[in-house]
Amino acid sequence: MTKPIQSNPNANRDPAMEERPLGVVIERRNIDNPWIDYEWRPVAVVDDGPGAPGWRDLEEGDGWKRYLVTGFKVSLYSGETEGYKVNLSQPQPFVYVVLRPGEEREDHDVEPFALTVCPYEAMRYAESGDEIVEGVAMPSGVEAWVASFTDKYHVEQPFKKRKRDRGYGDDIIGTRPRGRFSS
Repeated sequence: MTKPIQSNPNANRDPAMEERPLGVVIERRNIDNPWIDYEWRPVAVVDDGPGAPGWRDLEEGDGWKRYLVTGFKVSLYSGETEGYKVNLSQPQPFVYVVLRPGEEREDHDVEPFALTVCPYEAMRYAESGDEIVEGVAMPSGVEAWVASFTDKYHVEQPFKKRKRDRGYGDDIIGTRPRGRFSS
């Protein structure tokens, strides 16, 4: 059973936040492997129209099948605009789809868990190794929406060089050796 993506718990603390409903196209492809039958991967995101959230068959071919999974939202936060700018500066901006293994008996082998347009957030999900994180091409309407949000809320942070903290042993660095080796 598809569970709607939970909103970011920090959303109520972020002064500016916008959401947009998106659907995910997921492909199941047969593979020649003795331990697993299928490979799952997201292949596209589409604007999500009205209707009940869930899985729908889209198309099928020789050894593959595509599903449309609806009922998800991508959220933008004013504190993450630097990541959005990095994504938009690439030749092909991405929407990152996070897939997790299905936990319930009636679930598919994988379930969409999160959508993000921030590459830094996608990287944090990928570090665990439990999720499949794939970038899919960002639709032009979503790209325009992210660019508008970024232009409206991004504040450039000036670079500040940190001064080194004095640590243990800093007072003896550069002094002559002591003890039996001193002259």
